[in-house]
Amino acid sequence: MKTRTLGPGGPTVSAIGLGCMGMSAFYGGRGSDADAIAVIRHALDQGITLLDTADMYGPHTNETLVGRAIDGRRDDVFVATKFGIQLDPSDPQARGINGRPEYVQQACEASLKRLGIETIDLYYQHRVDPQVPIEDTVGAMARLVEQGKVRHLGLSEASADTLRRAARVHTIAALQSEYSLWSRDPETSGTLAACRELGIGFVPYSPLGRGFLTGTIRTIEDFDDDDYRRHSPRFQGENFDRNLALVESVQAIAQDYGVTPGQLALAWVLAQGDDLVPIPGTKRIGYLDENIAALDIHLTEDDLARIDAIFPPDAASGTRYPAAGMGALNR
Repeated sequence: MKTRTLGPGGPTVSAIGLGCMGMSAFYGGRGSDADAIAVIRHALDQGITLLDTADMYGPHTNETLVGRAIDGRRDDVFVATKFGIQLDPSDPQARGINGRPEYVQQACEASLKRLGIETIDLYYQHRVDPQVPIEDTVGAMARLVEQGKVRHLGLSEASADTLRRAARVHTIAALQSEYSLWSRDPETSGTLAACRELGIGFVPYSPLGRGFLTGTIRTIEDFDDDDYRRHSPRFQGENFDRNLALVESVQAIAQDYGVTPGQLALAWVLAQGDDLVPIPGTKRIGYLDENIAALDIHLTEDDLARIDAIFPPDAASGTRYPAAGMGALNR
């Protein structure tokens, strides 16, 4: 397995990780825990070390699932989890954000118990709390490092300014934000440039466009009734049709290379720099192996220019999240 380092002097992990969210939440069609554990253990067998989860996935059940999967294999795993998004049991669409120092401590200790480990390798603030200065939240996270409960700190969907402020309090190992052919905000918002300025690794989530870039999604009816994507603007009405046309263009290029559209999309993300470690999620061993094989695809400058010509930064139609979700990004 190829490896990459999250920032100069940061932790070294497998060149791609495994996003575990969809095994427990949001994407519908969830299989058994036994099947999910088999996928995670297969990932470890193939050399993937970075597993990504969060306390709000489930909520809580995904951390427990990951904990069961890594039992007895702690030395093979770099565990990343997140805190800060609180769900409302009475309203599945409602979200709260909590970055208060006392909550940081409580959330970490709860995650450690669910994961069944003594130390979290990478602990992210899932979304920046606008009511709490980032210095206070990161200060509390830094105390977790001092206590030996966390090794490295990260932020998710934070702005360039927030990254700079946070890095003055404690070293930030990684920023996790959505990044793919159809979600290129980090390029235009300045966050990717800020990561490189500050020596922070970048972890793209949803590098396959929430599955859309694989070419396997042809209609909204391909989603289960409880699938989050039924409510995502990019999967609605005319947006869906326009985005599908973009994916068909990617499919045509992928055919020329003898690879799948998903592999081409993942290879594009990997080609954006050795400081990027994407975390595609999957519930199937076959797709996991397909993603790993993308590491062997080499895209030349001409290849990248050809892809950019049909899929420029503003090509995708529709926002990444509904309005409320968009308001929590790039803070």
